[in-house]
Order: sequence, then C-alpha cells, then structure tokens
Amino acid sequence: MTQGDSEVRKVVATEAALELIERLRSKHGPVMFHQSGGCCDGSSPMCFPLGEFIVGDSDVLMGEIGGAPFYMSKAQYEYWKFTQLIIDVVPGRGGMFSLEGPEGQRFLTRSRVFTEEEQRKLKLL
Repeated sequence: MTQGDSEVRKVVATEAALELIERLRSKHGPVMFHQSGGCCDGSSPMCFPLGEFIVGDSDVLMGEIGGAPFYMSKAQYEYWKFTQLIIDVVPGRGGMFSLEGPEGQRFLTRSRVFTEEEQRKLKLL
C-alpha cells in the first residue's frame, strides 16, 4: 500500500482500526501506539494516551495511523523492516495495558513484505 506514487508507508491501518482509534480518541484524547515485542501482551500493537508510554533512542517512529504516532523498538524493527505493518481490529479483549481493552475489540498486526520497488524507495536495498 502506498500513498500517492512516491510515498511508501511502513504502517497503515484498516478502516475498522481507524474507526476504533477515533472512538478511543473521543474517550481518551490524543493516542499513540507502540508495537509490543512480547512479554505480558504478546506481540500486539498497544494503544496509550499520547505521552503515557515514554519513547526514546531505542524506538523507531514507523509513521502515523489515524493521526496517532506508531513506534517500534529498534531491535524489533531490524526484523520487520522489510514488511509493512497493517494494523487491524478483531473481536476480543485487547492487551491489559492497551486502551482498547474494554471495547470488545483488539488491535492486531498483520504484515506483508514490501516489493523490491518499495524497498528501493525506502532505501532498504
């Protein structure tokens, strides 16, 4: 998925995910995401009130979805840099630290490998 002819986005969201982001924003104000790398909530996108999760030099800004910044740890990015993250929503309970927990839906990361052309545009080749 690209935006326009020249921009390749590292993270995108489905319409269902964008709707849930907007619902969470209306309840909690501005939000942000960090792709969990495991531990308590597995490997899932975690949604927090903007600024509640402290990002630093060990995190990479992947882009924005629904106006919300989306981060991932540098170490995890090294494994995922050739793939586009597609943030979707499925029925179920979200991560215990993620804002969508009580919504009856949870965010889910799907992915696809970038084409060679997209990898060149992202300067991965």
